[in-house]
Amino acid sequence: MASATLLKSSFLPKKSEWGATRQAAAPKPVTVSMVVRAGAYDDELVKTAKTIASPGRGILAMDESNATCGKRLASIGLENTEANRQAYRTLLVTPPGLGQYISGAILFEETLYQSTVDGKKIVDILTEQKIVPGIKVDKGLVPLTGSNNESWCQGLDGLASREAAYYQQGARFAKWRTVVSIPNGPSELAVKEAAWGLARYAAISQDNGLVPIVEPEILLDGQHGIERTFEVAQKVWAEVFFYMAENNVTFEGILLKPSMVTPGAECKDRATPEQVADYTLKLLHRRIPPAVPGIMFLSGGQSEVEATQNLNAMNQGANPWHVSFSYARALQNTCLKTWAGQPENVKAAQDALLLRAKANSLAQLGKYTSDGEAAEAKEGMFVKNYVY
Repeated sequence: MASATLLKSSFLPKKSEWGATRQAAAPKPVTVSMVVRAGAYDDELVKTAKTIASPGRGILAMDESNATCGKRLASIGLENTEANRQAYRTLLVTPPGLGQYISGAILFEETLYQSTVDGKKIVDILTEQKIVPGIKVDKGLVPLTGSNNESWCQGLDGLASREAAYYQQGARFAKWRTVVSIPNGPSELAVKEAAWGLARYAAISQDNGLVPIVEPEILLDGQHGIERTFEVAQKVWAEVFFYMAENNVTFEGILLKPSMVTPGAECKDRATPEQVADYTLKLLHRRIPPAVPGIMFLSGGQSEVEATQNLNAMNQGANPWHVSFSYARALQNTCLKTWAGQPENVKAAQDALLLRAKANSLAQLGKYTSDGEAAEAKEGMFVKNYVY
């Protein structure tokens, strides 16, 4: 009773004060101000994104770092010299008619400023073929402190000034690759770090006239099934779009480069192209706004044929986005082996590149068939803990 009396006398208002108390407690109107970014490049960004996401065309990813390019060259017995890198990159950008199937090419910084072996700027060669030049802008993966042996992508420091220079050199889109590992969790920390980094990069890129390719790659490493990949992908893309909205990114002026929803590379239960398409399209419909003009899938270690078959299966019906490809190894593998560093093989190697580019062009239109594909093109290219 003593406690009750104390409560009444000390904390509760008298009946005569009830009205005043209610009046005092009434919330005051709150004015909320929102700042919506209207960038100087918005119209150009939308136009560039639509150009890259044009029917029957996709992206040639040739942005391997010099170290990774060296590994590719070593596989055919060549040294990692600037001259050999130049020769290979010249081969990739000069096939006649490449622009019929390729709308954009992602370059490494060295390549953006590089000329062909004949002395013509690579950027000019691409532009003449109506291929939009792009540039890899991240600075690679480093360990993420406090995580479960996971990584984060560095490169935001100085990004604005670098991208301003890339724009002046002729680049019109950018790429930033971060990764999420399913066997390592993924932890909440790693997912949020990946999403925030991508969002900041996307906003900075648009502010400097470059269409950002947003790429949170969910690595193929692991024994997990396709359901687990789907679960993680939903979480990752929800975070990515939340933070892009927080950073006022214009969705009409971006492109996405997601992983397809597949089982882990070491999973015994493999998925058919139809299953991959079903899970991947379900993910896209749940997470990707139709304002986004293009979904340019990475191949992620799939074989050349597998990547093309899966893309073709996703284009058997109408989609609200341009569903296409941004392949590196899945376009280059047979081409590189055919070339073997020999000048007399350049024509045959370029024919191999055109063959794969045309196959994926048909897949973007939903008209591909694997009849007549070589056995080599069906060989998987998965590399555990793959880095660029």
